[in-house]
Amino acid sequence: MTDILNRVYFQNTVQDYLIALAIILLGSLLIAIFRRSVLLRIRKWAERSTSHLDDYIVQSLAKFGVPVLHFFVLYIGITSLNLTPRLAGIVTIATTVAVTFMVIRFITSTLMQLVRTYFRRKHPDRSSANEIGAISLILNIVVWFIGIGFLFDNMGYDLTAIIAGLGIGGIAVALAAQNILGDLFNYFVIFLDRPFEVGDFIALGDKSGTIEHIGVKTTRIKSLTGEQLIVSNSDLTSSRIHNYKRMERRRIQFGIGVTYETPADKLEAIPSTIKEIITNEKLAEFDRAHFASYGDSSLDFVIVYYVLTSDFNQYMDTQQSINMQLFREFEKQGIEFAYPTQKLYVVNEKPEEVKEPQRMF
Repeated sequence: MTDILNRVYFQNTVQDYLIALAIILLGSLLIAIFRRSVLLRIRKWAERSTSHLDDYIVQSLAKFGVPVLHFFVLYIGITSLNLTPRLAGIVTIATTVAVTFMVIRFITSTLMQLVRTYFRRKHPDRSSANEIGAISLILNIVVWFIGIGFLFDNMGYDLTAIIAGLGIGGIAVALAAQNILGDLFNYFVIFLDRPFEVGDFIALGDKSGTIEHIGVKTTRIKSLTGEQLIVSNSDLTSSRIHNYKRMERRRIQFGIGVTYETPADKLEAIPSTIKEIITNEKLAEFDRAHFASYGDSSLDFVIVYYVLTSDFNQYMDTQQSINMQLFREFEKQGIEFAYPTQKLYVVNEKPEEVKEPQRMF
């Protein structure tokens, strides 16, 4: 038995391999006990509390802490053997990469959890998916860049030379992908300035529709006619956009005309009649109604009021109700709406008879 244990394979005895295996198995067993007893009790305690922070800490320990412990146990077990310098370097590099990856994941996950908690408290009544997505992209880029730089530094590489090389390569990539980078930059402009959000109804030039999705390069708009418009973020930020979702109330101006045969007393009562009709509307706020001008074929009135909603359908319902009431009221009072007409006056005059001079023979 002693002879078997003392046999040497790749600079290590069988006994050395068994010790390394025992270290790995014992460490894995201890981790399993910790996970099934201590961590499970902590999780049950966290579920009874009202705070979400302790729940996240327990989840992070299970998701990131336990795998890191396994990597350390595996590293201790393998390095207990007599390894060649090259193999020892490979094991060290592999462990460092794995641990760095888990630490980066833990940091990004923690930061995103804090961001989500912040937005839930600040805007509990709306979705903040776009803002969270933009912040997530920025945080991941920054944390991964720092983490990979830390990894290369620990592996013995000259970080200054790597950054300089990346800088030159970055300039070349930026020149080759100006449009893509411009759209990416404008994505962050949209996120920070927030000229519109998902669900807003906007007008862009001669097109209008509802924002469906704001992406890193393009924004998708569901148009009124049903098709999907895909517009680059650069075009959106450089255009004049009408955001009707942000409109708290809608100013309405319209005109009517009555005939010139309308008596003066009825003409004078028209503004007060219009005011009464508009005031009785639930979503309307009267502003003014005036006899504005003498038209070619009508006496013209200008009416202004506000609809106390941004919904277009409710505005049209209100305008329809006002129009119908005006029609009924004018019909009751005998006031006629004017329409383009022309009156032609013909004067019939008979020319005097011209007597032909008599001729003398």
